[in-house]
Amino acid sequence: MSRCLRSPAKARGFTLLEVLGALALLALLLAGVYSGVLTATHAVRSGEAAIQRLDEVRSAQQFLRRELAQARAVPLARNAKGDPIYFTGDARELRFVAPLPGYLGRLGPQLQQLKLVPNGRGGSRLEASFALMPPDGSAPHALGEPEVLVDDIRDGSFSYRAPDTPQQRGDWRGQWDDARTMPRIVRIALRLQGNTSWPQLDAALRVDPSAVQNPLDLLQGLQSRRTP
Repeated sequence: MSRCLRSPAKARGFTLLEVLGALALLALLLAGVYSGVLTATHAVRSGEAAIQRLDEVRSAQQFLRRELAQARAVPLARNAKGDPIYFTGDARELRFVAPLPGYLGRLGPQLQQLKLVPNGRGGSRLEASFALMPPDGSAPHALGEPEVLVDDIRDGSFSYRAPDTPQQRGDWRGQWDDARTMPRIVRIALRLQGNTSWPQLDAALRVDPSAVQNPLDLLQGLQSRRTP
């Protein structure tokens, strides 16, 4: 009886081309995953930036509306005739007197200035600066550096509506230099860079536009400034 001997089949390995093809597919898969991670990260950062921008706009509008509503008929300067000036403004800057919120209000009414200034990047920023008005009538003392309320503004302007009269409604002006009265409404219109919009802000001044500082108000103001 003859015995047939068979040699076992040799194990077949991967060729170089197959290994290279597998590496190429793995590289494409990793590239796709990396691209997806980058896209998700960019979306998260864009969302956070948009939320932060909306918060900035909302906070600025709340601050501006509150401070303008609390504007007081306290003289901030005098004109050439010696008449007291309670409010000044043009298309890029305005000044008025109002108390700050919270514990800062204990310092008494302060001279507040809102100004659109270049930000060095082709746009503008809205700054607010504050100055303490001494009881003796001397020049106001600046309180720190200006605070940036809104940055990256494409363009913007301030305008002012005059008080109504029995004959007609007050008109809108690009400049306020009337020493006898204060504006009825201040409008702040801005166009922001990017996709965030600035809702047009019309802030009404609660003070009587024709009011003047009487001795009783002045005495109360001095007392509030001296309160620790």
